[in-house]
Amino acid sequence: MSHIPQRREKDCLNCGTVVRGPYCHNCGQKNVVPHETFWHIAKHFVYDITNFDGNFFSTIKRLIFKPGFLSKEYIKGRRASYLHPIKMYVFTSAMFFLLFFLFFTPSADISINMSKPLQGEERNSYIKQPEDTLKKDTGNSLLKAKLAIAKDTARTITEKEVKDLTAQHFTIGFFDRTFKSMAEYDSVQQSLPPSQRDGWFMRRLMKKEIEINEKYRENPDEAVKKLADNILHRLPYMLFVSLPLFALILKLVYIRRRQFYYADHGIFTIHLYVFSLILLLLIFMISKLQDMVKVDEIAYLTALLYLLLFFYLYKAMRVFYGQGRWKTIVKFLIVSLFSILMMLVLLAIFYFFSTFTI
Repeated sequence: MSHIPQRREKDCLNCGTVVRGPYCHNCGQKNVVPHETFWHIAKHFVYDITNFDGNFFSTIKRLIFKPGFLSKEYIKGRRASYLHPIKMYVFTSAMFFLLFFLFFTPSADISINMSKPLQGEERNSYIKQPEDTLKKDTGNSLLKAKLAIAKDTARTITEKEVKDLTAQHFTIGFFDRTFKSMAEYDSVQQSLPPSQRDGWFMRRLMKKEIEINEKYRENPDEAVKKLADNILHRLPYMLFVSLPLFALILKLVYIRRRQFYYADHGIFTIHLYVFSLILLLLIFMISKLQDMVKVDEIAYLTALLYLLLFFYLYKAMRVFYGQGRWKTIVKFLIVSLFSILMMLVLLAIFYFFSTFTI
């Protein structure tokens, strides 16, 4: 990092103390000229985020190749030689989601898949649904004509065309009843005794559901794209919410190890999440490479990297908590099971909110 020129004056600009060297002995501020160039500011920004004095790269190296080591060093008080876990998590998550949203575009993928020609068993499985519909509605001549075209093997057909066979409409239904309009819903509510009618909160949810269904009824593709975008843009929040919950799972699993405070489990979780983000970024890059070169064997490498995440968790738990192999394996299985259930619950909650904001 290049040096900013030192001031000739010896009074500290921050506290006014007479300075005897480059730093103020009272407040610690460096006695340099207050006007900086843009280059100085940019380098200072990078330096503050990553601490490019060797800490950043040495910390990442130990994080990747020595599971649990950094967390153990932190609770022992050996912290000056490594990047702070929170700073590392903020920087890594920011870079991960920046690159993720820059290169991963689910809306484009959905459009491509919908226009892909269907063949063989895949085509037959898609046609089965309109056939079942026709059994219930035998007088639907329009559907019969469309189905005859779809069964013509001399003609190519896409997934979008097959979906059009049944004139599918977009509908969401989180409850055991669906209504086409608020008027229909109000009519049903009025027919019920006052004690059985929906309350204020349920009424608001039903109103929102009906509005969404009316808005996207004739355009299911747009609804799916917006829903996918909403879910993806909420992933950082879901990850942030899951962090203290994962630490709580560790706290409960190791409840008899009283020397570990909840904050210690939190530090372990932060280091685990940072490694997970780095690994996931590598997996996404490999997936993009597979799309470019069309080599199926790369998929095996992706599967191995996913398994590596679970192996890393096991190794990190054994190093950090210092228990034997079999105890760690049992606790690793418990932690893995409950963390998967926790993520599924969070995904359902975020899916619910994402649906009601499209």
